[in-house]
Amino acid sequence: MNHSPSNNVVVSAMISQERDIALIDELRGADAETACVEFKQNNADPDRIGVLCSALSNSARIEDKAVAYVLWGIDDSSHNVIGTTFSPDAQKVGNQDFQFWLAQLLKPDIALSFRTLQHPDGKVVMLEIPAATSAPVEFKGTAYCRIGSATPKLSDHPQRFQKLINNLRPYRWEKENAKTYQDADEVLKLLDYPKYFSLTGQNLPDHKAGILERLEADHLIVRDVGGRWNITNLGAILFATDLGKFDSSLARKAVRFIAYGGHNKSATVTHRHDGVKGYASGFEGLVGYINGLLPVNEHIGAALRESRPLFPEIAIRELIANALIHQDMTIQGAGPQIELFQDRIEITNPGDPLVQPDRMIDLPPRSRNEMLASLMRRMRFCEEQGSGLDKVVMSIEVYQLPPLKIQAEGGSTQVILYGPRSFAEMNRSERVRACYQHAVLKWLSGEKMKNSTLCERFGIDKKNAAQASQVISAALEEGKIKVADPDHPRAGYFPFWG
Repeated sequence: MNHSPSNNVVVSAMISQERDIALIDELRGADAETACVEFKQNNADPDRIGVLCSALSNSARIEDKAVAYVLWGIDDSSHNVIGTTFSPDAQKVGNQDFQFWLAQLLKPDIALSFRTLQHPDGKVVMLEIPAATSAPVEFKGTAYCRIGSATPKLSDHPQRFQKLINNLRPYRWEKENAKTYQDADEVLKLLDYPKYFSLTGQNLPDHKAGILERLEADHLIVRDVGGRWNITNLGAILFATDLGKFDSSLARKAVRFIAYGGHNKSATVTHRHDGVKGYASGFEGLVGYINGLLPVNEHIGAALRESRPLFPEIAIRELIANALIHQDMTIQGAGPQIELFQDRIEITNPGDPLVQPDRMIDLPPRSRNEMLASLMRRMRFCEEQGSGLDKVVMSIEVYQLPPLKIQAEGGSTQVILYGPRSFAEMNRSERVRACYQHAVLKWLSGEKMKNSTLCERFGIDKKNAAQASQVISAALEEGKIKVADPDHPRAGYFPFWG
C-alpha cells in the first residue's frame, strides 16, 4: 500500500502521540516524583518554570539521563490525570511570548519542547528538558539542582556540582537515537542482527528477548516506553539492513565508491557503488568489491613471476576502516568516499584529523567515535592497538610504491594510496615523504634508518647509494628526520620527533 507524503505525516504524528501517551503513563507509574520528573496541575508561574528547567536539566545530567520532564495535568500525590488549563502557547510574560522569554534566560541554550496532548483521561502538557551538555544550565544567572521536590542552588551542594561536572561529556553522536518507539519485530527487520552475532563471535539466541538483550548490551538499541525500543545511531550505522530506511542525515553517511577510467574526475565513470548497508554489515562486501576491480601488476619475485593487486589488500582494508571510524559524524550531508583512478586510490572522510597527519603513523589514534571504534576493533575490522597505518606503510614499502599521502582538505581528511612508480619517477617531495615514513617504521621497530635500508625501500642498487644519500640530505634540510647520534652522523637517522 502506497502512502502519499501527507498521509505519512499523519501516520508519523499518530505514532508520536501514541508514544507520548505511553511515556506519560510510564512516568506516572513511578512511586514518587524523581530527580528528573515534576508533576503539576495548573501552576504556570514563569519564574518557577525557569528554575525547574535549570534544576531538572542539571539533575538529569547528574543522574546520567538524556532528558527530564515537567507534566501539567497530573495530580502530585495520586499521579492521576486530572487535566490542566495551562497553555504554553498562550502564556505571556509582560508583552513577551512566554517560551521566547524563557529561552532568553536559560544559559547555555537548551532545546526545550512543550507538547499539548489529549490523554484519554484529560489534557496534559508535557515539557521535555534536555540534560545539560556543556556546562551547568542557569536561569537568570543561577544554576539549580533537584533534591526531592526542592530546587536549591547548585552551588550550595558541592558534591552534586562535582558529579555534574564529571558527567558533562562531549556530545556522543553514537548514543543519539536513529529511530524511536519501534517494536521488537521492526528492530529485527531494520538491523542485520545475524551479522552482529557472527562478527562478535556469539551464538545466536533462539528467542527475541535474548537477541534484544545482546543488542542492548552493546548500545545498538535502548529501551523506550511502552515495551518498545529505540535504535541508536551506533546500531544503525553499523548494522542497518538499509540505511535508506532511516533519516536522510544518517543515510548520507553511507559509503560511496566511484571508479574512473582515467587519472582525474573528468574521466569516464566506469563503476559506481552507493552503500546501502551499515558499515559492519557491508564492510567485507565493499572491500571485496574494490579489490575485485583493482588492476593486477606483474611482480618479479626472487624465483618467479607472480601477479598481485596494484595496491596491497591490507592497505585498502585498514584505510577504509580508519575513514569509517575517524570521520566527524556531526557534519551534515557527507560521508566517506572512495575514488579509484588509474594510478591511485583516494579515501576521504568528513572532519579534520585529530592528530597531525605526519604523526598518524606513530601516535595512538584519537577517535571522535569511541564506541564505534571499539566495536569495529572487537569485530576485527581494524587494528586492536594503534591506527594500523604502520602496517599500511609497511605494505607500501614491500610493494615499493610511492609513499602514502595524508592531508587535511576543506574540513575533511584524505588519504591517497598511489600505484607503482619507480624511484626515478617520484618527485622530491614524494622521496622525502617516503624517507620520513621509512624512518618512522624503523623507529617503531627500535632501529635506525640508514642509507642501506633506504636503498632497499626504494629498490636502489647499492652502486647507486648516492641517490639515497641525496634523499636523506633533502629530508634533513626539510626537518623531517634528524641524525640519531650527532657524534656519529652516519650511524643512522630518526624521525624529527624521535
